[in-house]
Amino acid sequence: MSDEAMSKHAELLARIESHDAVVAIIGLGYVGLPLGVAFAEAGLRTLGFDVQRPVVAGINRGRSHILDVSSERLAALTGSGALEATEDFARLAEADAIVICVPTPLSKTDDPDMSYILAASGSVRANLRPGQLIVLESTTYPGTTREMVQPMLEETGLRAGSDFFLAFSPERVDPGNTKWNIQNTPKIVGGLTPACHSLAVALYSEALEEIVEVSSPEVAELAKILENTFRAVNIGLVNEMAVISDRLGIDVWEVIDAAATKPYGFMRFFPGPGLGGHCIPVDPHFLAWKMKTLHYRTRFIELAAEINAEMPRYVVERVAEALNRVRKSLNGSDVLLLGMSYKPDVDDVRESPAFDIAQLLRLRGAKVSYHDPYVAEVRVDGGTERSVELSAERLARADAVVVTTDHRCVDYGFVTEHAQIVVDPRNAIGVTRGATVYPIAGPPRMPAGVESLQPA
Repeated sequence: MSDEAMSKHAELLARIESHDAVVAIIGLGYVGLPLGVAFAEAGLRTLGFDVQRPVVAGINRGRSHILDVSSERLAALTGSGALEATEDFARLAEADAIVICVPTPLSKTDDPDMSYILAASGSVRANLRPGQLIVLESTTYPGTTREMVQPMLEETGLRAGSDFFLAFSPERVDPGNTKWNIQNTPKIVGGLTPACHSLAVALYSEALEEIVEVSSPEVAELAKILENTFRAVNIGLVNEMAVISDRLGIDVWEVIDAAATKPYGFMRFFPGPGLGGHCIPVDPHFLAWKMKTLHYRTRFIELAAEINAEMPRYVVERVAEALNRVRKSLNGSDVLLLGMSYKPDVDDVRESPAFDIAQLLRLRGAKVSYHDPYVAEVRVDGGTERSVELSAERLARADAVVVTTDHRCVDYGFVTEHAQIVVDPRNAIGVTRGATVYPIAGPPRMPAGVESLQPA
């Protein structure tokens, strides 16, 4: 490293350690806003950038759109000037460190959609100045930081590792998790060069409790993919075990509980109606796509994705089977879904299997509505659908109720007291008060004192 580069490194390191550095966050969603709040609370002045005007305006008024960040907590920071949101990307030049936290969805062909990273990197390129640290947090395929972001930024004539500094640090945000948050979840950091690495470690060390240092951006990128591929593959395995258990007439939840008594060599995973969220259904496809470019087929990933993608259809068949047992057809039946978010106790509907279940039910002729205490309305086929009240009358009117999301605030005793049939792929219901409950696999659970189904 040249004397000039060493000087830039030393100057930025001093600004970070003295809390004089300004941190910019591009993307103020489930990842970016909590991270910006963490930096601001650590004493680093933070600028948040987003293209959505309502998000920017809400943040500057102290109104949070993220459940993991309370409006009271946010308002304290915006009121003091520690955190500010803006749509003006020219202000990136004010920042000493820029962290990119934009979405990385999949295209319709399950290829990585890199448009958000490209747009964010383009904004950084237009405002890049010597001495800045750039960190990519968006989940992506191994090689993105070095092969895509670095060349774009170097189009300015500045060089990574000497004129500016570049690193990758994968986001590890679990919305709604009350135990593990942005501050106490270990943070992986991999810099392009030793100088890049040390600055990124120094930056995150100011706000987060534990930093996990790795040797390169590629290691950090692949580690993130491995984390979620591990979960996707094991969920695929247990989903297939649910189908097997059903064919054998066995309660898969009892099987899992029994296997989990082994004190070593087994980790508990649960079946369900399908994968949802911003990571597990998406991230393994980044690796599968990357390996296709290297003429290698990721067979475990593809098989798990295939099994998991079939679970919404399996749930719909379970609903049809439950209705058939009481001599009703799915076509024309009234089906009420409990939950539209992808996991309990959050308002995040990204990749939620509830949407697929609703669509498949409608294709079979069912009339579908939903109740979700966290999701007041959803956009479906260009229209808006709203959550209905969970009343005794509404439950009794439904031919079948499906627990698509196991929100803890829902009174499932009340549900089974008034519903006729409940399909419960989430295993939210233990003892039923009246309804016949169909778990994801195995025989139906009858209310106390009822030994068999009585067809209508």
